[in-house]
Amino acid sequence: MSEFDEYRPPQEPRRRRGGGKKRRRGRVGAGAQDGSKEERMAEDFEFSSYYGKPVVKAPPWEWPIGGYLFLGGLSGGSALLAAGAQATGNAELRRSTRLTAFSAASVGSVFLILDLGRPERLLNMFRVFKVTSPMSIGSWILGSFASAASLPAIVEADALVGGVLPKPVRRLLDKAAGPAGAVAGVLGGPLAGYTAVLLANTSNPTWNDAKKHLPYVFVSSASAAAAGAAMAFTPVSSAGPARALGITAAVSDLAATRIMEDHMEPEPKRPLHSGIPGKLMKASEWLIASGGVGAAVAAATKSRAVSVVSGVALMAGSACTRFGVLNAGLEAVKDPSTSIGPQKRRAEARRRAEGLSHSTVTSG
Repeated sequence: MSEFDEYRPPQEPRRRRGGGKKRRRGRVGAGAQDGSKEERMAEDFEFSSYYGKPVVKAPPWEWPIGGYLFLGGLSGGSALLAAGAQATGNAELRRSTRLTAFSAASVGSVFLILDLGRPERLLNMFRVFKVTSPMSIGSWILGSFASAASLPAIVEADALVGGVLPKPVRRLLDKAAGPAGAVAGVLGGPLAGYTAVLLANTSNPTWNDAKKHLPYVFVSSASAAAAGAAMAFTPVSSAGPARALGITAAVSDLAATRIMEDHMEPEPKRPLHSGIPGKLMKASEWLIASGGVGAAVAAATKSRAVSVVSGVALMAGSACTRFGVLNAGLEAVKDPSTSIGPQKRRAEARRRAEGLSHSTVTSG
């Protein structure tokens, strides 16, 4: 018997065309209109695989995508902080966040190219603009953001090394840096959160089940990473807004993650608490909480060492969140119950709502 025969109902032996007297088999419960009294043709079985294959195909993503998810959030959050520093005249904070925003976007693009395999594939993503595709929208957001963030970063880098650019070029860049920084700040929010929409838009059971709350988790995580980087690379006297953002982001990240998990089905949520993804999510929880407390301590003591350690903890916690969610989705497709369990409950709920007691309703 092959693995395909396991799920086929037993068949009666074929009758010969000639000879013998035909007998008509009566149906048990004939006349029942809801199907509840029909004779069963197959025994109950426990679903363990789809003909030995996963129910949902695993995405072909590896660790570079995890790095891209983290760096995209870091760059988007840093651009928002840079726009605020620009508006308030905080030069030290503006410099560190502008440089972080462009550097993270650049390295994140490299990670994306590593996952795609060939650089020209990244260029192919800009051939069309499709509003119904999170991948297309995200590609244009990333390209526009990196272009806008590059001008302020060049100005800050030139000032940091003592002004090596020719004066006409420097004056031109100085005039363009302000508007470009504002554009990068506007695009920073979508850049920080679009990757959550990209994951949730797939058929992956864990990512799709978290689609209503995953963007909030990613935006909070991006804010924590940006605040942590600013706390680590900005003098304590100028890092007050970063510390305030770090405390707020830590609270919102922990709350958003808990709310997301509370609204998930048991089977899709299981990968977030087991194996490597579970360890990453637990590490993220402790690191984010520690970073938030450290930010509060640094605000009270103005300690440079506490500020740096707390900032690193916030960035590490954000990275663990991104890698944890990514790997949870990769693990979820290996277990058919993550897809079948919620489907069976939805089918049973429909049967109860329709007043049916048989089991012939299919799930969708």
